[in-house]
Amino acid sequence: MNHSLKAARAELLEYALSFPETREDHPWGESVAKVGKKVFVFFGRSSPDDPRLLVAVKLPKSGLGALDLPFAEPAGYGMGKHGWVTAIFTAGDRPDLDLLRGWVRESYGAIAPKKLLKLLEATPAAPRTKPKATPPKRATRKASARAKASRVDKKPTPKRRS
Repeated sequence: MNHSLKAARAELLEYALSFPETREDHPWGESVAKVGKKVFVFFGRSSPDDPRLLVAVKLPKSGLGALDLPFAEPAGYGMGKHGWVTAIFTAGDRPDLDLLRGWVRESYGAIAPKKLLKLLEATPAAPRTKPKATPPKRATRKASARAKASRVDKKPTPKRRS
């Protein structure tokens, strides 16, 4: 696979896996991104003889417009009639990664359960990275005094006899 296509594929896969409860799988010898048990992006296969980037996504909102693009076509196996679109790039092509990331996000939204979509809306998707350690907040003098006073004011509860 062409180096730039390989890098684009890796970047799109990393982006797809940044969404809540996603994982990579390899059914039929190709890479896919799944949410739960459902595929939301197919990445296809590539060989040295036929280097290409294939991305198949479900686009219920932008699918018709996507099909007007020269590199897009309805997905095979009858999936095209259900809103799935395949984008194919060959050696020398420069895929628009912003467009493809938007498609991956739309596809995730079409496949993921509603509870995960609510979680996604609460936190924007970003590639998975290790969270930075944040130092603990220091208590202000007022808060510290209030906490101390509340501990002093509490009376111990008597022990029960058995």
